Amino acid sequence: MPPDAVAEYADGLCYTDLMAGYYLEAPDEVLQAIADFSAWFFVWDDRHDRDIVHHRPAAWRRLRRRLHSALDAPRVHLHHEDPLVAAFADTLTRLYSFLPPTWNARFARHFHDVIEAYDREFRNRVEGVVPPVQEYLALRRLTFAHWIWTDLLEAAAGRELPDPVRKHSSYRRAALLSQEFAAWYNDLCSLPKEIAGDEVHNLGISLIHHEGLTLEEAIREMQRLVAKCVDAFLVAEADALQFALGLDDGTARGKELSAAVRTCVRNMRNWFSAVYWFHHESGRYQVDSWDDRSTPPYVNNEAAGEK
Repeated sequence: MPPDAVAEYADGLCYTDLMAGYYLEAPDEVLQAIADFSAWFFVWDDRHDRDIVHHRPAAWRRLRRRLHSALDAPRVHLHHEDPLVAAFADTLTRLYSFLPPTWNARFARHFHDVIEAYDREFRNRVEGVVPPVQEYLALRRLTFAHWIWTDLLEAAAGRELPDPVRKHSSYRRAALLSQEFAAWYNDLCSLPKEIAGDEVHNLGISLIHHEGLTLEEAIREMQRLVAKCVDAFLVAEADALQFALGLDDGTARGKELSAAVRTCVRNMRNWFSAVYWFHHESGRYQVDSWDDRSTPPYVNNEAAGEK
């Protein structure tokens, strides 16, 4: 975004507000780092989109390599020539300071997968490939970064969760449903923009292309899936909270672990209200007020990726 666009649009995009509504009870420095990372993620998503629209595969390949490198050695990239890479490194150095190296390594593994999923989306969009619904949903869990936002729940709670806790079916299902809701609701709100831009990566577009639904039918089906996700989460949330209570075995460690899991699960619930609010307040989705419904007015269309 050029400076005048930042002044005009930045606050109205509400990127940091979204995180403030999700990671409640996080210390200020943790919330700031997560909010900055979230803002970076949206900017990265727009760069990725512009590299596709303006046919810049070499620029995308270069950025992909740089992000993988920065993920493993962020301090080396703090002053990188590409501001997007430098900003990524900056947010990582802060996020990596809150929890043990084992959490950092897991976060890095998860984000390496996100970068590669973005590469698959790049190729699909360049080649005009609309993934079938189930294939799309599996890929969407990566492009929406389900496990990244879930990992960050632990940073907000101030404790790394042991693998048996984090991978327990009740905890993992609640976490997955909170993110599925967010991703599918995002697709619903992004559908007008993405249809206008001839995009191929959207649940509604997959339903239309592979299931033979009309636009109106696809919207109704997305609304049904989103509502079903809410209902399923309420059941999963109760199971996860019961699981958390059972972790309190009377020891100090058990009590602390139980409290951390309860904090994480409560914040999973916050994702529903935060995401709903964000999509109706952020200027990112108000396509009816744009000159071009496929392109947000704050996006800089210059060849930034070629620098």
